[in-house]
Amino acid sequence: MELTAESHSIPLSDGNNIPLIGLGTYANPRELWNTFHPPELVRPTLEKTLTTLQLDYVDLYIIELPMAFKPGDVFHPKDESGKWLYHETDLCATWEALEACKDAGLVKSLGVSNFNKRQLELILNKPGLKHKPVSNQNGFLTATLPLRPFLVECHPYFTQPKLLEYCRQNGIVIVGYSPLGTSRDPSWVNLKCPPMLEDELLVSIAKKYNKTTAQVCLRFNVQRGVVVIPKSFSPARIKENFEIFDFSLSDADMKAVEGLNKNIRFVELLMWSDHPEYPFHDDF
Repeated sequence: MELTAESHSIPLSDGNNIPLIGLGTYANPRELWNTFHPPELVRPTLEKTLTTLQLDYVDLYIIELPMAFKPGDVFHPKDESGKWLYHETDLCATWEALEACKDAGLVKSLGVSNFNKRQLELILNKPGLKHKPVSNQNGFLTATLPLRPFLVECHPYFTQPKLLEYCRQNGIVIVGYSPLGTSRDPSWVNLKCPPMLEDELLVSIAKKYNKTTAQVCLRFNVQRGVVVIPKSFSPARIKENFEIFDFSLSDADMKAVEGLNKNIRFVELLMWSDHPEYPFHDDF
């Protein structure tokens, strides 16, 4: 799907639309966090979120990670020795509970985040599937298939070509988090990946279009049909991040930015790499 500078949203498979750019809100209560994967906890957790937000429904509800943790109100549960407390949950059963929430009118669209191909196929191939995920918070678009969202890390240094192609074939929209890179917090960020916004090629392309390197990075993904959710606390930068629909990158510049791919994640989540459902051991 080729997007023009005037396109600001894309259709989803369930008849809803999703904006091409949104606000990154990591650490805010918006998702089905990993301590609430058991099916019996899904709807009560969603209802609690709706009460907190004073809403009747949410537009999109996602499973933040395929890795379940010990159920409870502690978001990052550990034992006395500091070891992570994991929990075994059937992702398909969790998804069925989400489907019931959609049927009840509490959710408009359903999606997943940080799932690899194998985990995504567990949902897509589930017997009796009623509602397919509209996004993988990371996706790509196709012009012929209905679209569904999927949230993953996606930016010029980690373009995810294999996952994008798979999502294209299955009509799944990728929502790319960390589209501008991340903070340099060594406790959870891969510091082997250099600061992306200082890249010489991105700087030169930004000068060519009289834009910032951040705007070039966002435009690159949006022009591929990838939804982006940059996070910022600065009102000026938030405004700037949304000013990406008044220009388009040339084919040559798009290919040049694609060539920056290093296949290196900023967000590796290595502290959970021993979890049975850690998603990043697989190729994609």
